[in-house]
Amino acid sequence: MNTTVTVNYDSLNSIKNAVDDLLGVGIPQEKFYVIKSAKQIKVITPKASEPEILELLNRHNPV
Repeated sequence: MNTTVTVNYDSLNSIKNAVDDLLGVGIPQEKFYVIKSAKQIKVITPKASEPEILELLNRHNPV
């Protein structure tokens, strides 16, 4: 079963760094969405991978 992980950031630079990390660990671009106007990233991931995705996204100082 998949889940959607949503994280908000205070800067577009943080989003860029998080996207670079997602791509770097092999998350396909079609599995995540960047909403620049809301400074938000949404990642569709299997429930079992949710802790790892949250750890990765939390490295970039979410709000």
